[in-house]
Amino acid sequence: MAGKEEQAKPLAMSSPSVGADEEAATRWRSIRYLRKRRYALWCCGCCGAAVVVLGITILILSLTVFKVKDPTLTMNSLTIDGVNFDIGPFDDLVQLNATLVADISIKNPNVASFRFDNSTTDFYYEGETVGVAYAPAGKVSAHRTVRMNVTVDVLTNRVVRQMNITEDTLTSGTQLNLTSFTDINGRVNVLGVYKRDIEVMMNCSMTLEVSATHQAIQSTDCSANVK
Repeated sequence: MAGKEEQAKPLAMSSPSVGADEEAATRWRSIRYLRKRRYALWCCGCCGAAVVVLGITILILSLTVFKVKDPTLTMNSLTIDGVNFDIGPFDDLVQLNATLVADISIKNPNVASFRFDNSTTDFYYEGETVGVAYAPAGKVSAHRTVRMNVTVDVLTNRVVRQMNITEDTLTSGTQLNLTSFTDINGRVNVLGVYKRDIEVMMNCSMTLEVSATHQAIQSTDCSANVK
């Protein structure tokens, strides 16, 4: 009988608090997941916005402040430092040798320095080379201008007949029309990001007034271009 009574006892029911705890834990995990997701989305949004702002800033700077501008090459003056006259081997034609000094300046309008290589200035008379001036390599700092003097000996022994200078014309004076070409190659490097190779060229035409007692540069006309 005792065994039957024990079998007749009702089964113990589970506590209702266990299900509630599991439900609360699940809800808490869901809330934490949503918070983490929102935080991740917020971080991604901030990073994306920062990248966009940075890109726009770089674009604006590249089109304004960091834009590589063309340097300016100018012939400030051209002077005659000395002239020698020699009777040439052809009839009574006179050979003229002159020393010219050219004052040239390079202006750099960029925010970075402009470094240039060795350069030359060639002088011509009616298409024939009569002299070459050499200038060393150098650097023009940002927003600065560098001036340099180049000296050239103009030797006209190859163009004596074309010049047709005689002792009589030296007495009364004569004019010689020369041209020159200057070529300077360099580079502007802005923060190692914006780089540009630049070639600055300048063509000049000049008139020399020469006599036995007086020598001077009568006129000089120059034009420069960049590529």
